[in-house]
Amino acid sequence: MEALASPAFWIAVGQIILIDILLGGDNAVVIALACRGLPPAQRKMGIIYGTAGAIVLRVILIAFALALLAVPYLKLVGAVLLIWIGVKLLVPHDEDEHANISPSDKLWGAVKTVIVADLVMSVDNVLAIAGAAESAGSHQLGLVIFGLLVSIPIIVAGSQIVLKLMDRFPIIITLGGMLLGWIAGQMAYTDPAAKPFLPDQKVWEYAAAAAGALLVLAIGKGIQYSRRGGSAAA
Repeated sequence: MEALASPAFWIAVGQIILIDILLGGDNAVVIALACRGLPPAQRKMGIIYGTAGAIVLRVILIAFALALLAVPYLKLVGAVLLIWIGVKLLVPHDEDEHANISPSDKLWGAVKTVIVADLVMSVDNVLAIAGAAESAGSHQLGLVIFGLLVSIPIIVAGSQIVLKLMDRFPIIITLGGMLLGWIAGQMAYTDPAAKPFLPDQKVWEYAAAAAGALLVLAIGKGIQYSRRGGSAAA
């Protein structure tokens, strides 16, 4: 119960919810595509069972990720991946990337499709959530489960609203990408291999986190600018 009174706990919960909403929009699309071939009466059950299976699988993956983050150099690798994921979030993606998701006319076939697709697409979510939870200190797995239980229903029930808000207020996506950069900076700074060579002061950890956020913003905007320049030249 002491964890509930900790500001770090609620900051991490907020980060997990925001990460899941920003990176989970694709998962909501996959759920809809996989279940669209079911009879109307079974669609709701397909969504519920598929989402439940995806949540359980993701908690297991995050538990492994939290353990692996204690291994030297893995946080540095994770930080690089998170920077890339944050940049990818800022740069518009291909609209046809879900074209290969086949609908199923059988309930368990649709559930299996949702779970397998979510597993393939969950690397970014798992890595980002593990990094956010790790910054909260103890009770990490409980924090992850709590954050997922709050955010997954939001994704499933309100994905269209969330997507419209992102279209209307692009700053949400920019801030989300910078949040991933922030977590990447913290991960890199606290890697067991790097720790002996860095000052053990929180202000420097925040500086590294801010540098990660600015790096994502700079690379993402640079790619956007170069694409616009290429389009104009064409």
